[in-house]
Amino acid sequence: MTPRFRGYVFSRTFMGERVPQAVQNLVIRDFCKKKGFEFLLSSTEYAMPACHLMLEQSIETVAEVDGIAMYSLFQLPEDNDYRREVCQRVIHLKKQIHFACENLSLSSQEDSEELETIWLIKKTLPYCPSEIEL
Repeated sequence: MTPRFRGYVFSRTFMGERVPQAVQNLVIRDFCKKKGFEFLLSSTEYAMPACHLMLEQSIETVAEVDGIAMYSLFQLPEDNDYRREVCQRVIHLKKQIHFACENLSLSSQEDSEELETIWLIKKTLPYCPSEIEL
């Protein structure tokens, strides 16, 4: 049986990025096709800042599918504790989240740790000097 993944897209900016929903869906659909997954209609997150109601709904109904296909890893919650909790719930349910842009996935504790490292680096970059004066 072909693995089935529900899409998940944003209607707002994330980590300073703005990508139209149509583009997000095209990228996810192409990603799923290349992986041999069946792509199911995407849930679209609400535009309110820090809102993850549709992500919560996707996790609650994930039993009906094999997992979630997101446009980007950086659509996970910015709050460190909440993001880690979301990842642990998905792992506990024995489901997967795939991140099309980064070609990464979450299905194990090792994946969660790798994704968390990437997140922490991304969140630290704005505080790093862009040039070094000699």
